[in-house]
Amino acid sequence: MEEIDVPSFFLCPISLEIMKDPVTVSTGITYDRESIEKWLYSGNNTTCPVTKQVIADSELTPNHTLRRLIQSWCVLNASHGFERIPTPKPPINKAQIAKLLTNAKSPQQQTKCLRRLQSIAAENATNKRCIEAAGAVEFLAAIVINSNSMEESSEDGVDSTRPTDEALKILYNLQLSEAGLKNLLGKNIDFVECLTRLMQRGTYESRAYGALLLKSLMEVADPMQLTGLKPQLFIEAIQILQDQISYQASKAILQLLINVCPWGRNRVKAVEAGGVPILIDLLLDSTEKRACEMILTVLEMMCGCAEGRAKLLGHAAGLAVVTKKILRVSQVASERAVRILLVVSKFCATPSVLQEMLQLGVVSKLCLVLQVDCSSKIKERAREVLKLHGRAWKNSPCIPTNLLSSYPA
Repeated sequence: MEEIDVPSFFLCPISLEIMKDPVTVSTGITYDRESIEKWLYSGNNTTCPVTKQVIADSELTPNHTLRRLIQSWCVLNASHGFERIPTPKPPINKAQIAKLLTNAKSPQQQTKCLRRLQSIAAENATNKRCIEAAGAVEFLAAIVINSNSMEESSEDGVDSTRPTDEALKILYNLQLSEAGLKNLLGKNIDFVECLTRLMQRGTYESRAYGALLLKSLMEVADPMQLTGLKPQLFIEAIQILQDQISYQASKAILQLLINVCPWGRNRVKAVEAGGVPILIDLLLDSTEKRACEMILTVLEMMCGCAEGRAKLLGHAAGLAVVTKKILRVSQVASERAVRILLVVSKFCATPSVLQEMLQLGVVSKLCLVLQVDCSSKIKERAREVLKLHGRAWKNSPCIPTNLLSSYPA
């Protein structure tokens, strides 16, 4: 069968396939909707792939003329294996979303509205941006904020939590823009506290989505908001880690702690919430690379304060599990673990701690670090630990003889 050349202007510049739903961006270039949405929203790009110009307006205009040409061409060339592309469903607009929100006055209408919003958001990224632009975020946040009074008025608490679960799920799945997240934090002062309360006594779903949404919010929070976080937030965050309600929720909490612990007294709040023993227990059971790296990162931050180091040394498996992860997980994990040992060596070097480090194999592992192929930073910190306490460890058979000359007599 004779091959047919597809007209070049029928092909999406991104996917290089025949466009099913051609749309034009503000630079005048036409793309397939699915491809340009993925470029703009999933990749967080702001430039036109062809012209490299900034796309000032993210509005995508359907190119009906081109779509009809492509459909007609496919019909004419059906004998060559080309199927007519179906007419795409018209995208939702802000007026439709606004009407949906306005009509959601009774609990029954509200539930129906939430289900409809979930369905619309699941269709494509453009719908998500449209929902955000139409003011649905404030509507969803209000449901979450009012959830506590709804729970108090409910005898069994089952029906009242369902709208909250749905609202949180939609808020997270909308993948709000940075501006949208900041707006959510700025306009709803009590929103973080509401999420904290939901993480305390909410359903499985509301606790999980609360943790995921809280992580996103803390990524855009300003320094004042980060330093003003209340101890209860850390208590509930650590509790979610302990309960392990889902892998995604645990990962979100670890990332949240990485983001907030450097600010103010947050690392102390995390330690006082019981973070160190929970992290050590998680580290004992964890075999996944990224999880180990994140746990060790948070543990290093908590060991940056005296309270954190005391909790680490007070746990029977603290030093042992940190040492065990060196050279067994990744370069990142090894570096974090060695840095933890370094701060312990600098600030907690009592005779009993030094003896424990020797008995647990910490010294031998650090000596091994000096001999294997790993990053210079890890070796430098391992050497620093060994030099700090050479007097106490110089009789250890594991220390290389070439290092003994640098130790004091």
